[in-house]
Amino acid sequence: MVEFTLPRNSKVQSGKKWPLAKGADGKKPKRVKEFRVYRWSPEGDANPQIDTYKVDLGSCGPMVLDALIKIKNETDPTLAFRRSCREGVCGSCAMNIDGQNTLACTKAIDDVSGAVSIYPLPHQKVIKDLVPDQRHFFAQYALVQPFLQTTTPAPEQEWRQTPEDRAKLDGLYECILCACCTTSCPSYWWNEERYLGPASLLHAYRWIIDSRDEATGERLDQLEDPFRLYRCHTIMNCSQACPKGLNPAKAIGEIKKLMVERSS
Repeated sequence: MVEFTLPRNSKVQSGKKWPLAKGADGKKPKRVKEFRVYRWSPEGDANPQIDTYKVDLGSCGPMVLDALIKIKNETDPTLAFRRSCREGVCGSCAMNIDGQNTLACTKAIDDVSGAVSIYPLPHQKVIKDLVPDQRHFFAQYALVQPFLQTTTPAPEQEWRQTPEDRAKLDGLYECILCACCTTSCPSYWWNEERYLGPASLLHAYRWIIDSRDEATGERLDQLEDPFRLYRCHTIMNCSQACPKGLNPAKAIGEIKKLMVERSS
């Protein structure tokens, strides 16, 4: 029987248990939550580890990102993570929390029973701690040419669109490119070099059905590939993972329908 094991330096180990930061008033906190955070640094040969932090929820905001900022400010300034808008708009703070890809700024601490486990997004190289390397993800996004393409002369004022055609873009343009859907997709884990993934394909469909765009044929030609589009096996992890409630699986299905229609 074949046995598979991870390389020794990739196995996650138990890390440091950090003490609770003392409050400014010196009083004993009434609500304390434990956070178990993935730690790894490219400096040195140490294995990844899980550090444990205790946070006083009485002096912390309600979201997981609030706790991470509090940990970094008051306990461990070496902790690395991305964050920007804190309003679920930029997608910077996407990470795996309590086993689910989501945004730390919109994930409520009270939604997690027991200790809060925090890891970087799966199946992306880690730069440090909770910061994944997303260069490949954005290169695939750029490949679908996510911008308006026309051949007719530009109008004097604007490209007009009926309310009905505009409504077709709802559920597509709201994507914030957080990569939660793409990194939750097993098909992407297996074929990341050639399969574009749910987020890029959702954006491809957003421009394919835009009534103002005049490159529909060229866009479909670009996706007519055994891997770029058809590695999707409708597992639906992407739609379940999207923190904005979008449905990338449906968008991919619509692209496949258009492929069939134009070949019949």
